[in-house]
Amino acid sequence: MKILAVNCGSSSLKFKMYEMPEEKVLISGLFERIGEKMSSYTIKLDNDKYSKEIELPDHKVAFEILVDELKKNKIIKKLDEIKGIGHRIVQGGDYFDKTVIADDDAVTKISELATLAPLHNKAAVTGINAAKEVIPGALETVTFDTAFHQTIEPVNYMYAVPYEWYTKYKVRKYGAHGTSHKYIASRLNALLGRTNTKLITCHIGSGASVSAIKDGICMDTSMGLTPNAGLIMGTRCGDVDTSILTYMMQKEDISPKEMDNILNKKSGLLGISGVSNDSRDIEEGIQKGNERCVLAQKMYVQKIIDYIAMYYFEMGGVDAIAFSAGVGENSIRTRIDIMEGLSVLGIVPDYEANNCRGEEKLVTTTESKVPCYVIPTDEEIMIARDNYNLAK
Repeated sequence: MKILAVNCGSSSLKFKMYEMPEEKVLISGLFERIGEKMSSYTIKLDNDKYSKEIELPDHKVAFEILVDELKKNKIIKKLDEIKGIGHRIVQGGDYFDKTVIADDDAVTKISELATLAPLHNKAAVTGINAAKEVIPGALETVTFDTAFHQTIEPVNYMYAVPYEWYTKYKVRKYGAHGTSHKYIASRLNALLGRTNTKLITCHIGSGASVSAIKDGICMDTSMGLTPNAGLIMGTRCGDVDTSILTYMMQKEDISPKEMDNILNKKSGLLGISGVSNDSRDIEEGIQKGNERCVLAQKMYVQKIIDYIAMYYFEMGGVDAIAFSAGVGENSIRTRIDIMEGLSVLGIVPDYEANNCRGEEKLVTTTESKVPCYVIPTDEEIMIARDNYNLAK
């Protein structure tokens, strides 16, 4: 059965097609700058990769070209061979604790929740509607980044603000990256050979979050009502004293919308370093002696250590820690900095093993009291699995 896993952004469409249940990747690709000038797409097939610049006025055209590429590359002969399309949705609120069929009710709720994830949820609805037009015979499902975190107890998801904010406006922690954290936890359990585990999973990329997972159930996570809570990220500030916001709004005559833009797009690594939101550029700046890059890296790492330590005590220990996503999988330096900062827990890095990028690997020594792994995340396979289970 051929299943498409799709992640639609406001101007992008990322996809992977699987043969299920074998979970074989048949083709993958990315459409970029949809609705903008200089739009293009890239296709990956086996060991080949090619790109093409082409006008992409909207997501519907992108899906049409995607179908043409599937036929051209002999992945399908007829449209009805595509049995399912699974969409990634960032915000599911407290409506959804699992993947569901993308019926009218689900799409309405996703649109309603766009106030909590305006860029992501609106784009996802656009993608769902475009896919239904172009591939009407496929079963469309929606997989939510927030679903895995719905097991978190009120003591961890509530904020100490007027309770009516929760009852009237649903102000609470929802988290994000849940699909990734669920995958990472499943891989860790497979490596440990058991499911009665206490795990800390670190999805560290441009957006970043840490989760505490006990016996496969999420106990806590670092992101909050929106993805701008918790860790320092590429351009997001993470946890901050809220009084700073009103103070600076008065000092600089900043509107709420402008402040939201500053906290989400001009803060984090970019705000501290003044150089870049990319961890690779920060590391290059450190090599050149840029003190602000040094400070940005130290702050970035320290916040991750803080959350790992907090979840260690919250769960009463940990059986394994995993690093994943863009920085977690590829930044040798960041992983070392984190593990060395956790030496009090008996963590001993294996410096030779840690000299790796993008591969599943144990990066601590046999003497380490807590094993640490690099686990490349695979949100797409989780989306495809859920779609397949609903479609079969």
